[in-house]
Amino acid sequence: MKILITGGAGFIGSHLSEALIRQGHEVAALDNLSTGRAENVAQLRGQPSFQLVVGSVLEERLVDKLVERADAVFHLAAAVGVELIVNHPLESLTTNIRGSEIVLEMAHRYQKKVLITSTSEIYGKNANGPLKEDEDRILGSPLKSRWAYSTSKAVDEILAYTYWKERGLPTVIVRLFNTVGPRQTGAYGMVIPRFVQQALANQPITVYGSGKQSRCFLHVNDAVGALAALIQLPEAVGEAFNIGSQEEVTMEALARRVIALTGSRSAIQYVPYDKAYEAGFEDMVRRVPDISKIKRAIGFSPSAGLEDILRNVIDYYRHHSDAPLNECLRRDSPGT
Repeated sequence: MKILITGGAGFIGSHLSEALIRQGHEVAALDNLSTGRAENVAQLRGQPSFQLVVGSVLEERLVDKLVERADAVFHLAAAVGVELIVNHPLESLTTNIRGSEIVLEMAHRYQKKVLITSTSEIYGKNANGPLKEDEDRILGSPLKSRWAYSTSKAVDEILAYTYWKERGLPTVIVRLFNTVGPRQTGAYGMVIPRFVQQALANQPITVYGSGKQSRCFLHVNDAVGALAALIQLPEAVGEAFNIGSQEEVTMEALARRVIALTGSRSAIQYVPYDKAYEAGFEDMVRRVPDISKIKRAIGFSPSAGLEDILRNVIDYYRHHSDAPLNECLRRDSPGT
């Protein structure tokens, strides 16, 4: 197939581009390179089956032309990372909502299947678990940037679902839970690359809040394998799927594992949320996905455990000194 990936030079998009090309597809990657990097797809440049298009999902004519040429669309372009969302809320909302509107409208114009990537942020402060796709959303004030972001991604999902239900556009929704691996930067608040970079530099590991909050981490290769399978599954149309791991770890324990695996001299430094992000910042104590639905659909099961993921990310940063430094490594006072 000829496939368009919006956000195709980003962390996940670049890995997805590689996976689809290995399967024999042609890929056009649209990216404005604001958070994506041309270096992420450097190994694909020059291949006849790959094209990097530098541009934005907000450029209607460009998106129209690219969607018309494609057989299917993976819509990954979005504002990513807690720090980016808190620091640039208006830009994040515009990219997420208006960008998705444009992609879906063009896909409807040419009747092209769309897989739209959403986020575990959808569930907000719901600390139940494991979280099923039909769980209630528990959100704080819409005046807080984090919950405004969650709402913007919910609007994306509603748009995708409504285009399918009312207009017959084949859409698939996926909710990604903490996807990590090589090429992910800590510059926008991503915790594993931030911890790894700090540990390798023997700087304090900045754990936000109490460190008792827990998450589950999935290797990017497992995530893109699921995305590639779902786009070809007829039964996935009109459905939403969690994609994640169920191996739960607290942030405090994660920091200790990173220190041990890197042999670092780093100490753990606890940073209050209002210094790490903004006054009144709210977090959730637990986020674990229920993945039974995607298991039934495509036989999904994570192949990489947390230690494998950490070793992979550590190895990447040890051999890529040109990778973007996270903000905490640039500041005199880490985490503030």
